[in-house]
Amino acid sequence: MDFTKASHAFQEYLKDYDQNNDKVRLKIVHTYGVVKQAEEMCRRRNLDQETTSLAKIIALLHDIGRFEQLKRFDSFEPATMDHAAYGVQILFEEGMIRRFMPDDRWDEIIRTAIAKHSDFVLEGVSDPCALFHARLIRDADKLDNFRVKLEDDLLTFMGMPGEEIGALEISPKVYETVFRSSTILSADRITKMDYWVSYLVHIFDLNFKESMDIVAENNYIEKLVARIPYTNPVTACQMQEIQNYAEQYIKKFKGV
Repeated sequence: MDFTKASHAFQEYLKDYDQNNDKVRLKIVHTYGVVKQAEEMCRRRNLDQETTSLAKIIALLHDIGRFEQLKRFDSFEPATMDHAAYGVQILFEEGMIRRFMPDDRWDEIIRTAIAKHSDFVLEGVSDPCALFHARLIRDADKLDNFRVKLEDDLLTFMGMPGEEIGALEISPKVYETVFRSSTILSADRITKMDYWVSYLVHIFDLNFKESMDIVAENNYIEKLVARIPYTNPVTACQMQEIQNYAEQYIKKFKGV
């Protein structure tokens, strides 16, 4: 495994896509952000170099299907394309994986991790190594998504400025789901506030204490809640309740 060579191959792949497009640029930065989070998770868990290199290559490739989705549909919406399944298709059914990995020793682990990284619930993985890497990429992906939602242009990934988002309501089903410590099904999201809440509650699907440590250290929940100006008074009250619940969940998870 050679992450540097894999990264060069990834840059070659990206030449087929418009890197001046804001959504494409966001996903490129996100990809390397996930690589950084995966590496940091491995460092915090004192994992060996081979495991770390594999985790970084999985992170590099986890969203490779997104670029074709953006090219065809200019959308991140799951209804337009299953980007994880498409990534598996081009890497393993069409053989592109050999551009990134010289042999097939780790293929099934990489395939499983990419295929499962955006599933609503991680299930159906029995191999311990594949399960570990599936959990790791899911956590690393969510950790960088917190950064994305905090730093990137709301118009790029939400299609609406914060002032308009904060004037909307949270759907009752979405609001109630939060207090079951559950993530939000894509199909249940109706308003842009539903989307915003769904990003915050990714904490309920984190697998490792180290992941929750990173969330707490960066104060992601408080910062993300504060990013939107809630001009709808009901929404403002609900978001404060969601923030309080999420922060208590983090403390319990960390054993504080």
